[in-house]
Amino acid sequence: MSRKTRSRARHHAVQAIYQWQMTGQDLNEIKNQFLIEEDASKFEIEYFDKLLRGVPSNLQALDEQLTPCLDRSIESVDPVERAILRLGAFELIHQLEVPYKVVINEAVDLAKVFGAEQGHRYVNGVLDKLARTARKTEIG
Repeated sequence: MSRKTRSRARHHAVQAIYQWQMTGQDLNEIKNQFLIEEDASKFEIEYFDKLLRGVPSNLQALDEQLTPCLDRSIESVDPVERAILRLGAFELIHQLEVPYKVVINEAVDLAKVFGAEQGHRYVNGVLDKLARTARKTEIG
């Protein structure tokens, strides 16, 4: 699969995680909704599914890792940016084959698309701090 299809998988995963955060809807229902509404040939479904399931199933650990990097509680972070941060944290901690710079750049791009005006700067700063501990050996 191409980088573009993986980027689209992240794009849809952020929307799906946001939806899950806001509604508590069943993950299978959310996934099926995306598969119906989106062209499945244009994104990496397996990666989308991994992210969609990975964030909720590791939520407490992800939030604990993010907390020292935040200037406020995770609950008070904008819900869109919270979804992006959780997705980025999941990738930094659990998807070690994805270079940390790619994780951060993708998250920043998502924040530019979905987040508040300066949200991408916040996402960049938080994930950069997290990468320094989660990817210590890779950063050097």
